[in-house]
Amino acid sequence: MTQPRPTALTAPTPRYDAIVVGGSSGGIDALMRLLPALPSTLHAAMLVVMHLQRDRRSLLAHIFRARCALPLHEAQDQLTIAPGTVYFAPPDYHLLVDAGPRIALSVDPPVHFSRPSIDVLFESAADHYGERLVGILLSGANDDGARGMQAIEAAGGLLVVQAPADAPMPVMPQAALARTTPQHVLAPEGIAQLLLDLHHQALL
Repeated sequence: MTQPRPTALTAPTPRYDAIVVGGSSGGIDALMRLLPALPSTLHAAMLVVMHLQRDRRSLLAHIFRARCALPLHEAQDQLTIAPGTVYFAPPDYHLLVDAGPRIALSVDPPVHFSRPSIDVLFESAADHYGERLVGILLSGANDDGARGMQAIEAAGGLLVVQAPADAPMPVMPQAALARTTPQHVLAPEGIAQLLLDLHHQALL
């Protein structure tokens, strides 16, 4: 008697423990549309690199704190990465994910003329979180972040790119689209809705 062929099992969708976000020109406007939409119950930690003037103090954590339900901090070296918390890279330091997970700050040379560099964050986060990572690349005027998105893709993470038509500076998302195959290409409001949907599925 012929036995029925076994049904292929569907691989479970991973829980996403961290979200990394990068952007440059136009990226802060995208964050203004994205971060305030996220709930205080979000599980995943979020680490953010925006290209900043290296000789000026960043006010990003202060500006967004009044608009967001999630706790926000400027990243500090060796700080434990807590779930449901947003960390902004400080000016003139690369932001990395270290074992723990902990934050590591570095004064290694600039990458793509930038310190902090999006690639540096994304690559270190991919090494640590693997398929449990969401990478989000926003508006910007150079290709920083594209190599980092390749690292996240190779690790099995989820790739999200701001739609170039929505980006004031589309070079950065276009570079990612040329090198990777993101699962989602969305305006910032769509990215926020995606994160909410994943949250409601208990994946964030």
